[in-house]
Parts: sequence; C-alpha cells; structure tokens
Amino acid sequence: MRLFRLFRLLDIMRLRATPVTAALLAAELGVSVRSIYRDIGDLQAMGAPIRGEGGIGYVMERGYFLPSLRFEGDELDAIALGLRLVVERATNVLDGAAERAAAKLCFAVGETQKESLIDPVLDAGPARTVMSDGIPAAFSTLRASISAKEVLTIGYQNAEGRQSTRNAWPLGLTLFENAWLLTIWCETAQGFRHLRLDRIRSLSNSGRRFRTERGKRFRDAVDLEREKLAPRAPGR
Repeated sequence: MRLFRLFRLLDIMRLRATPVTAALLAAELGVSVRSIYRDIGDLQAMGAPIRGEGGIGYVMERGYFLPSLRFEGDELDAIALGLRLVVERATNVLDGAAERAAAKLCFAVGETQKESLIDPVLDAGPARTVMSDGIPAAFSTLRASISAKEVLTIGYQNAEGRQSTRNAWPLGLTLFENAWLLTIWCETAQGFRHLRLDRIRSLSNSGRRFRTERGKRFRDAVDLEREKLAPRAPGR
C-alpha cells in the first residue's frame, strides 16, 4: 500500500543526517525514481519538512513527528478487516504481527476512531484448510531471503510428482485460501514461476545475491498475472 510506503519513506528520511538522492530511495523502496519524486512532493504538501530537489538529494529537518492519522470510516473498516484476515490466515507465521500493528494503529488514530479497531464491525472467518507444520519454517526462511535478496536453490515437486531443482530469486509471497505461493524469477527458465510452499522439498542459500531489476520484480509478476485474468475486448 502506498500509505505504508510513505511511512517507510519518512522513517528512512529521519535516519539520514545528510541528503539522500531519489535514486537511492527508489532502490531501497523498490519503486521508480518518478514515484519517489511524487511521494516526496505529497509529503511536503502534507507538511513534512523535507528539503532538497531532484538530482541533488533530500534531507528532513530533525524533530518532525507525524500527526494523528485520520481515516474515513470505510478506510478504517478496510484496515480492520485486513488485519482480521491476517489473524485468521497467517497468525502462525507472522507471530502476532497483526495484533501488534492494530495496537499501534489504535494509538495513531486517536480516541475517536480507536473503537473501530478494537471492536470492528467486519470480521474474517477461519480458513477451510490449515497450514501444514512445515510451512511456517519455510515461510520465515523465505521472508528473510526476500528481504536480503538472496538467490536460493529450491527443490520442488509439482502436482504430478515430478521433482526439479532450480536457482531462483525469491520475490514475494501470496496467501490464497488453501495455500501460500512463492513467486520467483527462475534463472534457468528466465521467467516468473509460482511455487506452492507445501510442495517445496528443500531450500538452500546459493551464496549469491540478486539486484532488483525492472521487469523481474514481484509487482511485475503480479501485473502480468492480472493481465492474463483481465477480460479481453470482443474481437481481440
């Protein structure tokens, strides 16, 4: 979500004592330089004391703190429902992160909106399929590797029982009703692949790291899948 990216951008700026270029910010956040220019402009418009300009670098004056967050009613309902979905679908691999996030949001939104998070009107039912015991360990390993951009050697068994081994860039994880999917950039196939976590037989670090490249990012894979699912106009 762009909102969380803006928060992270503010956190990065707070930790910098010297100007940082838009290119470095873009690389750290995994977005385009153009997106950073837009984000910086929006933060400045909201009152964040960020000084500088494109091509030179940006720095934020010390002592700046965010005011209390204000959400519309439906926005807060959406956040509360999303947190409940995490609790029901992924609580065993995110170790109470949703509850901790809700507590922080309760503090950030102020007294008048706190009740919508404490006692939400929208809820999420339990998943039909419970994760197997092996998935949480793989999940933690993969999250760390995604963050560190580590090339992994993955042993995998597909639905037909055929096994393969590949060197892959772990890009992102997606939770469906009955399974987690790992999206990778496969070095052998030179393309995206989506692997079910419960079919991964082995994981090992290759000792190499990859760099974020346009066309090989998680968002690129997601956009590609959305294009495949989008209805085509008649005659195309």
